[in-house]
Amino acid sequence: MTHIDLQLPEDIARDLGQGQDLARVALEAVALEGYRSGKLTEAQLCRLLGYDTRMDVDAFLKQHGVYLECSLEEIERESVLGDQLWQKRQNELAREADQRRRSTG
Repeated sequence: MTHIDLQLPEDIARDLGQGQDLARVALEAVALEGYRSGKLTEAQLCRLLGYDTRMDVDAFLKQHGVYLECSLEEIERESVLGDQLWQKRQNELAREADQRRRSTG
C-alpha cells in the first residue's frame, strides 16, 4: 500500500471533512476522479473503497452523481442473457406445473 500525507490548513480540512473522516473523504474523492477520468475500473473502485459487491460501487457512484459506464455491446449482451434466463425460468415453471398436474390427475 502507498501512504500519502496531505498538509491542509485546519479551516479547509474542517470544511472538507464536515465532521467525517477526512482520510475517507479524500480517498473517495480520488476514487471518483479516477473513475470519471477512466483511470480506474469498477473492480479497482471496489478494491480501493473496500466494498464487497458491484452493487456497493454502483450505490457509491450514484450517491455522487456518477453512473456506471456501459457500452452498447455490454447492454446488448446483458439483454440477451436476461432473455435467456427468463426463458429458462419459464421452462422450469412449465415443467413444475406439468408435474403437479400429473401427480394430482
